[in-house]
Amino acid sequence: MKVLIATGIYPPEGGGPATYSKTLFEQLGSHDITPTVLPFREVKKYPKIIRHIAYFFLALKKASKSDVVYAQDPVSVGLPAWLASFILRKPFVLKMVGDYAWEQATQRFNYQGTIEAFQDENLPFFASTLRAIERFVAQRAVYVIVPSKYLGTIVKKWGVPKNKIHVIYNGIHKDEVGLKQVIRGLLRFKGKLIVSPGRLVPWKGFEALLRVHASLQKKHPDLVLLIIGAGPDLEKLEALSKQLKTQDSVIFTGNVENAVALRYMRAADVFVLNTKYEGFSHFLLEASAIGVPIVTTAVGGNPELIDNGVNGFLVKPDDKKALEERINALLVSPDLRAKISQSAKRKVATFSVEQMVTETARILKTV
Repeated sequence: MKVLIATGIYPPEGGGPATYSKTLFEQLGSHDITPTVLPFREVKKYPKIIRHIAYFFLALKKASKSDVVYAQDPVSVGLPAWLASFILRKPFVLKMVGDYAWEQATQRFNYQGTIEAFQDENLPFFASTLRAIERFVAQRAVYVIVPSKYLGTIVKKWGVPKNKIHVIYNGIHKDEVGLKQVIRGLLRFKGKLIVSPGRLVPWKGFEALLRVHASLQKKHPDLVLLIIGAGPDLEKLEALSKQLKTQDSVIFTGNVENAVALRYMRAADVFVLNTKYEGFSHFLLEASAIGVPIVTTAVGGNPELIDNGVNGFLVKPDDKKALEERINALLVSPDLRAKISQSAKRKVATFSVEQMVTETARILKTV
């Protein structure tokens, strides 16, 4: 059996979808499936509209030699990949890890509502068009795979029947990253360290985290905040850091390879993900496996992995008081950090790559 994996990002690009696609490419062979990967970067040299047309023709060519088309988002690669599968009469399967239309509305048009409210509200033309496209594509998939029960409820609102929605949790490689103190020495980190990864966009909550860091520095003068990732809000966040007079203790790494991000995370005392929305964070899985204590938000799929006070802490998005209290509690107590970390490692042991690939292969073979 041959499967075309249409993906928006792929290593060396970072991010959960990139890691996921590479894992499938490497391991589906053990399930008698031969995968071909078509990353969107192959057409990024073209202008915006032209690149999607070019991607369609590439998908058409590669899908002609495949039995199933498996797209990793419903719009940028999903729409052209679905069209190719429709023309060739090939089964189409969709992986949905987020609401692309909501993300674009929040980023481009300053939409302030939640992802839940977004599903039913009257929207400007561009946002409503994107919403219509992702629903159109999802409704035409044989199956829609989601990495959390929460995202399953979102897809159901798109008009996808429940029996076509399959929850397959992302898996995590149990690779040894290295000893914390050794990595801190190699990276020349001293003092206390908070690490927070993610795309620099409004819903990731970095503005509130910068303010919390500034407040925590009064108690921990040696505290450093390391923000891993790039995005359109970089200049705005750098300006805020200067305004807060924390520019010497805040590091913006930009995009880094996943192996580098893991080393930064392993060196940290606390991992923070102050997000307003999260389908199911691969970073939370990785932080749990590495053993860095987590403070994140009680939104989306996060509570499916984090039990508040057991293997991490859950707070409301942008609740600066609660964020500061939870982070400070971990910074001052090595025993609490160790307790939370050990519980997290036990919980994440159930999220194996082998299980994820096996369940995905089973779905792909049933179309």
